[in-house]
Amino acid sequence: MKQKKTKAAISVAIATCNEEANIARCLQSVKDWVDEIVVVDGSSTDKTREIAKKFGARVYKTTNKPIFHINKQMAIDKCRGEWILQLDADEVVSKELKKEILAIIDEGHTGCVRRDTPGVKRAVAYWIPRKNFFLGRWLRKTGQHPDPVIRLFKRGKAKLPCRSVHEQMEVDGKVGWLNGHLLHYPYPSFSEYLKKSNRYTTLTAQEMIDRGEKPGLISFLKAYFRFEKTFWLLFLRHKGFLDGFPGFVFSVYSALHHITAYVKFWELYHRKRKIDLKKDWE
Repeated sequence: MKQKKTKAAISVAIATCNEEANIARCLQSVKDWVDEIVVVDGSSTDKTREIAKKFGARVYKTTNKPIFHINKQMAIDKCRGEWILQLDADEVVSKELKKEILAIIDEGHTGCVRRDTPGVKRAVAYWIPRKNFFLGRWLRKTGQHPDPVIRLFKRGKAKLPCRSVHEQMEVDGKVGWLNGHLLHYPYPSFSEYLKKSNRYTTLTAQEMIDRGEKPGLISFLKAYFRFEKTFWLLFLRHKGFLDGFPGFVFSVYSALHHITAYVKFWELYHRKRKIDLKKDWE
């Protein structure tokens, strides 16, 4: 699968669900230099699994979990390489990042610190910056860059808690930094953005129910002030206005997450309460 032999094998771990529009672009960026590709697919109804197999991936079909990180961790657990690069199907490894990763594996590179520095432990995982694209534009501001994520790590040294959609890896050891970027294309269209936003707000609403929160004036005001804070934070403090119209739209809809999630929480709470009252009467 790769073009040259490295000192330590590297695996790519990906979780998918209906990603036929993205998966080929993602796998094309790694197919020539990694040792294996592992895909855990959440019962896609499109050609995702078929495309992944054409790239030589080991593909495992499972259910599509509400917390998608469960499937990501399943993919990680099935990897056999000493190093694991966890990717999303809508991400692409840049040429600069590829070179850095191969340098780490081939030369024992330690990120920000020289490997021969006395008393310095080697990194077992690395933060990788991302370039996020929205409405066809890389958001240089709006709080979307460098958007670091821990994605490269030694097998057994990092894991996903699988409790939230926006959680980071838990790492047992030193974490370094890389300079090369992942190119992230999460929203090929605004309609796709709204679909994902709908899923995320539903998860947030359920988390509020699970924490035992109750709707009311205070909880609504908290959601409203989060809405206000998020918009001004992204648009002014993080200079979203420099990203033009896409920066404005991203700021608005990121802020609306809190209000939308609250409305869904209110609806879930009263639906659950109605069901509980019915059970009591019975």
